[in-house]
Amino acid sequence: MPTTHTDKAYDRELQELRDKLLAMGGKVEAAIAGSVRAVVERDAELARSIKTSDAEVNRLEVEIDDACRRLLALRQPAASDLRFITTALKIVTDLERMGDLAVNVADRALELHQAPPLGPQHDLTSLAEAAEAQLAKALDAFVQRDAVRAEEVMRGDGLLDALYLKIFNELLALMMEDSRAIRRATALMFAAKHLERFGDHAINLAEMVIYMVRGTDVRHPRSRLAR
Repeated sequence: MPTTHTDKAYDRELQELRDKLLAMGGKVEAAIAGSVRAVVERDAELARSIKTSDAEVNRLEVEIDDACRRLLALRQPAASDLRFITTALKIVTDLERMGDLAVNVADRALELHQAPPLGPQHDLTSLAEAAEAQLAKALDAFVQRDAVRAEEVMRGDGLLDALYLKIFNELLALMMEDSRAIRRATALMFAAKHLERFGDHAINLAEMVIYMVRGTDVRHPRSRLAR
């Protein structure tokens, strides 16, 4: 017989699940910040450390998956806890992919560190900071079960898109002016795209928080309208 969900052990397991998700999110946030710093500061050693640290993110993903499945198999979660656990299963997938994007940016840093710089990358840093802020806010909304804060994350996506478009257009103009800059500019374009995708995953997290709190699926609204 499954144990009831009213005991302290169950509450502790739920808290440990929250703590591990926050720990994983913190590592992902640090990874994206470090990978962009590696690009801007041309720091190959830092880039390599980001790639190595991804193993810890992957380890946490497996542990969180296992914890969620144990809770579902051995407990009898109430409806709100059930939504929390199933949401955690989805969030951990997005966090792992965000960690992969940080590794991709680190790869661009390794590609660029011996090439002549193209100039200051203030916009790339701003894009990274905005993406990190989106992740932090989405995780806070998840832990606090705050759908209003999750909606703030969704509204913030426009800033990331605008920054990405600005970087893309500036780098494209640079390539048109100087063919020698094409390889370096292309690498920076990829780095910016990885950051923009990082922000998209933060939106995914926010959408799942809204579902967890309200039971309302806000994903793909155009697709639902078309049905």
